[in-house]
Amino acid sequence: MRVKSALIANQIEVTESTGITLSLLIEKSCCAKGGYKIERISDDEIVVRSGDATGLMYGGLELAELINISGDLEMIHSVSDQPYIVNRGIKFNIPLDVRTSSFDDSGDAAQENIAEMWDLGFWQAFFDNMARHRYNAITYWNAHPFSSMVKLEDYPDVALQDVCGTTIKPQEHPYYWNTPELPSSKIVDNLKVEKKMTIEEKIKFWQKVMEHASNRGIDVYFITWNICLNGTALPGPNKEVGDKPGKYGISNNYKNETSIDYLRKSVKQFVLTYPHLTGIGVTAGENMRTPMNDDDKERWLWETYGLGIIDAKKEQPDRVVKFIHRFWWTDMEKVMKYWGQYPDPFDMSFKYAKAHMYSAVAPPFHKPLLKWMKPQNLKSWWNLRNDDIFIHRWGDPKFASEFIKNLPKEQTAGFHMGSDGYVWGREFISKQPETPRQLEIDKHWYRFMLWGRLSYNPDIPNDRFKDIIATKFPETDKNKLFQAWTDASKIIPQINRFHWRDWDYMWAPEACMDTWNDLRDINAFRENTTMEESGILNPVDYVKAVESGKNMQEITPLDVANNLSKFGTDAIKTVNSLLDDKNSKELQSTLLDIKSMSFLGHYYANKIKAAVELEFFKVTGQPTRKNNAIQFLNEAVICWQDYTNINKDRYKRQNLARLRTFDFENQLKWVKKDIEIAKAARTYEQDSTAALSSKL
Repeated sequence: MRVKSALIANQIEVTESTGITLSLLIEKSCCAKGGYKIERISDDEIVVRSGDATGLMYGGLELAELINISGDLEMIHSVSDQPYIVNRGIKFNIPLDVRTSSFDDSGDAAQENIAEMWDLGFWQAFFDNMARHRYNAITYWNAHPFSSMVKLEDYPDVALQDVCGTTIKPQEHPYYWNTPELPSSKIVDNLKVEKKMTIEEKIKFWQKVMEHASNRGIDVYFITWNICLNGTALPGPNKEVGDKPGKYGISNNYKNETSIDYLRKSVKQFVLTYPHLTGIGVTAGENMRTPMNDDDKERWLWETYGLGIIDAKKEQPDRVVKFIHRFWWTDMEKVMKYWGQYPDPFDMSFKYAKAHMYSAVAPPFHKPLLKWMKPQNLKSWWNLRNDDIFIHRWGDPKFASEFIKNLPKEQTAGFHMGSDGYVWGREFISKQPETPRQLEIDKHWYRFMLWGRLSYNPDIPNDRFKDIIATKFPETDKNKLFQAWTDASKIIPQINRFHWRDWDYMWAPEACMDTWNDLRDINAFRENTTMEESGILNPVDYVKAVESGKNMQEITPLDVANNLSKFGTDAIKTVNSLLDDKNSKELQSTLLDIKSMSFLGHYYANKIKAAVELEFFKVTGQPTRKNNAIQFLNEAVICWQDYTNINKDRYKRQNLARLRTFDFENQLKWVKKDIEIAKAARTYEQDSTAALSSKL
């Protein structure tokens, strides 16, 4: 059925009139798991073989794509392939309900998608796309999904009826959402029903969702943060959420024996209720507060999740429940003290590029973990956090391929790619939306396709991607579009390497903002550190090197600015040659996204040049340096105006979880303030004199 539906979805029909026989065969000894062979047996016979149904589906999809590209079965020759990365997953922070939130659901992306999480059609389309792109795992991340997904005999009132959102608007009352993972009393006191559902209906729904995932060769995991017994522990204001006993006396106190019993039974029932659940994962935080130590954390996790799974396995002895333990807020020795006895496959998970996967193709942060895991013979799921690109359509095959090849393969269990502050449900910011709203995985099809396909085979040649573009957009020049898309997609990784900020709340490159400031200003661009092992100098270190006469081997800020300018200029020139009123709506939107990223690149190029000139002024006191900085910042304003103009009629403002409300037009006033900062700038000597005077 998988192969049949895949061929139908790609509009492949084989009839007697074609004169060619297609055979689809499962042969256990044929290939590695998930692999396939397409063999041209003769002029009139093609055979697709695999050792398993998922591999056969991939073979059918490959055959369908080859036919779409060539338009002729006669052009099909023998092909074989197998997975490079075994587990190729999507990380999906899932807002099941405001009462059972993911990590931070204060953003519009979560609030606009709560109801979508309970739409079977959404998940069917999502999983079909995942399979087409060769993903085979989804990790759902939710602080405490059990209240929305299971029913317990001993705690019947915990099960939440209906699916609820809230009437509170995050952008109006941001501090009502102050604590991630934990819904405050203000939210829970202002509920609105998004969808009427009994707990029995919810259970049947998720059984169907997981069954469809399984039918597409996709493993299903749920990963939690702790201790967040949402829906049971009593909501409260801000950090007091869950501290006081709620239903049945349950609270987030780690010494509460009722809470331990409740969660252990929830985990057991979760496993028993969902036969297509592949595994469970945990975080030893971020609500395991003092006085808990690392031993307390792991003991609590074992007594709840570990023993809950073992309880389920006593009733289903053949059941395998894979486990993922995040390396976050914990200690490896304590992890193995308790989890070394776990009976099924056990892996770690680590934030491979912190919150910014769109930075370097070989981020350095995982290296200590490799040493810690090796004695235990453990592997890691690499958490590939995209808290970089939410709006624009991205696509750079070389970046994705090199990134994947640089994963430490021997200690790689797989990866899960996604965001902490964004929900990849249906898009919600278009001012000309489709009906129903487009799935984000469809809007960003090229990006999702690149990471999925290249993690299955990182050596797919660019010509294949050009051909895929041609089948998607037959009305345009595939070579030009491929190149423009690639050029513009280099911009955000380049700026992230220059202006490195570890986590999502610290930096959003599409908006140039952080959680404390509407704009990362010119002084931040002078002083902020660059990415570790990037080889890039920031303006402060660059000016020191120039003034001291040092022979520099590093990448300078001006090199970065020149790169950004070139990427943007080249992409804009190509896009302008492709823009045409006859283009499809999706092609036109894609071209405008590419052009928009290019304007953003020009903005950052001018801002970096200004930061260098301003630093020279602060060191030397030369007025021309300040004037140069002001001139570059005026150019930056023009670039931001271009960035605004191309987007203001296409995209709505949005509240970004972990950050602030981003509005292209409103941001312009903050961009202009950089000029005021530069005009008011003083030299370091003047700063020192002023500081001394203030102390006298």
